[in-house]
This record gives sequence, structure tokens and C-alpha cells, in this order.
Amino acid sequence: MSRVAWCSVLAVLCSACSQGGDPPLGAAFSDDFSRSELGSDWRNTGGPYEIVDGALRVAGARNHPLWLRRRLPDDVRVTVEARSDSPEGDIKFEVFGDGRSFAQQASYTATSYVVIFGGWRNSRNVIARMDEHGDDRLVKTGPRVEQGRRYRIKLERRGQSLRWWVDDELILELVDPEPLRGPGHDHFAFNNWETPLSFDNLRITPLR
Repeated sequence: MSRVAWCSVLAVLCSACSQGGDPPLGAAFSDDFSRSELGSDWRNTGGPYEIVDGALRVAGARNHPLWLRRRLPDDVRVTVEARSDSPEGDIKFEVFGDGRSFAQQASYTATSYVVIFGGWRNSRNVIARMDEHGDDRLVKTGPRVEQGRRYRIKLERRGQSLRWWVDDELILELVDPEPLRGPGHDHFAFNNWETPLSFDNLRITPLR
């Protein structure tokens, strides 16, 4: 094998290792959780995630995400239904993370954009670039999460812009001049701190 061919093989192998060997998203991905087990599409980093009555349930994961084993394209739309069974809200997602990270201690710095609906005892809605407590996060005080209400969440990234809607209302838009993308920033996850949450009807679609 020539030197050039060997270097090409090494590049492919290194790329697969850095991405955890997860396949690309493909034309689209959907999950309605109509089964009893999480299955091989998901990587659980230690949270109490389970499927109950056709929905994904979790409470008390303490920043141990449930990562989707698919690599996202740079521009993508994520839609999902979400519900909090607590007056404290705290519906949480990660997008464009490494597909493996989780909290090693009380303080957790993500590899992703962190999206939180009704965080901090239902007082703030946040998009954060990796650090949900950082000074550069975007914060909005409303709307508040209503206990037991099912919401339609949409996240969409195009270029440098990450936009977030709840029931077709634009909540926040983060414009990042250095977007998180490529190996290490190409996975989606459900996340949770303490509140009991339910998720259903996830769909992820490339935008180009």
C-alpha cells in the first residue's frame, strides 16, 4: 500500500474513533418510543432513563445525558414533545455535543449548546454555549413551564444561528461566530437534573 493510501486509511480510522463510531444521521431520524427498552440508538451515560407508556421518562439524571448515537449535520432541525410533571419545569436538551460527556462532579461544563426551558426553579429560559452558568448565555424570563402541559419544542440551526421555539413561539436565538460543529460537536441528547420529565415523538431532519 502506498504512503498516500495508508495516510487516507489512517485518517478515516481516526475520524471514526473521534466520533465514537456512530453513524451519520442520514435522511432523517425519528423515535416515538413505542417499545419497552431504550435500544441501540441511544447511549445512556448513567441517568435513570426509561420508556413508560410510549414515552421517554427521566427524573434525577443530574447531568448524565442520554445521547443519540447519530452524527448530526451542521444544519439541522430537531422537533420533540416534552412535558414536566413538576412546578419547577426544567426541561433540558443538548445539541452539537460529543455524544459521550456527562457530569463528573456537581459542576458540569457541556460540549454542546444547552437549551433549558424553565430552569432555575422555572424562572429562566436559556441557551448556553457549553456552560449553562456562563456569562455569555442567553436568558429570557418567560414563558414559564406549566406543570403537566405537553409542549412542542423545535430547535433549528442554520449557519451561525441556533433558534428555539416552543409551540411555534420563538423563545431565543443564539448567533455564534464560531459555531460548535464537526467531530466532538455533532450529537443530540436529552438531559435532566432532578425534575420528572417526559419526551416523545422526536424527529431530526437535515436542512441541506
